[in-house]
Amino acid sequence: MTTRGEASLGGFKAVATLYNALMTGFVLTLVTRQSEAAARDFVFAHFRRQHLEKFKDGLAKLGLDRLPHAVACAQYHYFSNALGGVRTEYVYESDRKAWVRYPPPRWIWQGAAICAVPGSVNEAMLHGWHGHNGVTLGNPRLGFVCTGETVNGDPGLEGYYYEYDREIGPDERVRFVNDEHAPPFDPAAAPKLDSASWPEERLRKVERSYAMEYVRSMLPVIESLFGDEGYAHLARAARLIGLQTCAEVAERVGVTGTSAQAFAHLLGTLMASQGETVTIEGSTVTQQGWRLMQGIAVTNPNAFKAWNALWEGALAVHNRSLRLETDQNDDAIVWRIQ
Repeated sequence: MTTRGEASLGGFKAVATLYNALMTGFVLTLVTRQSEAAARDFVFAHFRRQHLEKFKDGLAKLGLDRLPHAVACAQYHYFSNALGGVRTEYVYESDRKAWVRYPPPRWIWQGAAICAVPGSVNEAMLHGWHGHNGVTLGNPRLGFVCTGETVNGDPGLEGYYYEYDREIGPDERVRFVNDEHAPPFDPAAAPKLDSASWPEERLRKVERSYAMEYVRSMLPVIESLFGDEGYAHLARAARLIGLQTCAEVAERVGVTGTSAQAFAHLLGTLMASQGETVTIEGSTVTQQGWRLMQGIAVTNPNAFKAWNALWEGALAVHNRSLRLETDQNDDAIVWRIQ
C-alpha cells in the first residue's frame, strides 16, 4: 500500500531539533577533530553567508527598513530570532543605541555543548553577521559592541548597535567590553509583530524553516572551506546526531515499534514536515527531488552522503539489525529500509 507522507506539528519540531543539533555538532566536531581556527572560520563564513542572503530582505519584510539603523538592526535580531524559537530580548536606548540580548539557554550551543565552544568561535558569529550590518546598510558609522558572552560565563550573549559620530574602521565594527551591561528587559515595552497572534502550526513551520536555513548555508560553506574533509566531519557529526536524537524525534512524531515500516513512516513524516513531496510504500520511502537544497550550488556528491548520515544513525538506534539503502539523483531520492 502506498501512502503520502504527511507533515505534522511534531514533525516540524523534530526537524528543527535535528538541524539545530547538526549545526552545533558540526562546529564541535571541527573544534575537536580539526582545530579551533577551522571552527572559527566556518562559523564566520556561515553567518556572513546568511547575512548577505537574508539581512536586507528581512529588514523590509519585517517593516524595519525605515527605522534608525541601530534600532532597525537590534529589532531585526530580536524579531527574526524569536520567530525561529530563540530566546531574545530588545531594549531601546536612543535612535543611535539599541540593545539585543540572547539569554540562556543559547539556541545554537544547546545543552552541555556550550562548555566546549571556544570564545573565538562564538565571536566569529558576531564578526560574520552583526559587524557587517553597517557595511550592508551603507552606514560606515554603525558598529556592534558586545558586553557579555554566555560561553565566557556571562548570563547571556548581549550587546548594542551604536552609531558613532565618525566613520569606524573594520576592527571597530565589533568591539568587546566588560564594563557595560544590558538594561533590564521589559516585555510589555518591547515591539510586537503580528506573529503574536499566529496559530501554533504557522509558528512551528517558521521555527522549522529557521533551522533548515542553517543546513542550506552549512553545506556550501563546508564545500568551499574544507571540501571532502569537511564533509567527512559532517557525516560523522550527522550520524552521531541521528543516534542521539532518534528516540526524541520518534516520540515527537508518534512512531513506535522497531520495524522497517515504522522507520519508513518516521523518515517519511520528517521529510514531509520539511516540505518535501514524499510517498511511503511498505518500507520504501520515495522523495521527489531535494527541496531542502533547491537553489543552492552544492556539486560535491559527498554533501548528500553527509546529510544522509543523519538517517543512517537514526536507523541504527531504531533497529540495529536493519540497514538503509539510498539511491539519489536529480529527480528523486529513494530510501529502502531492509
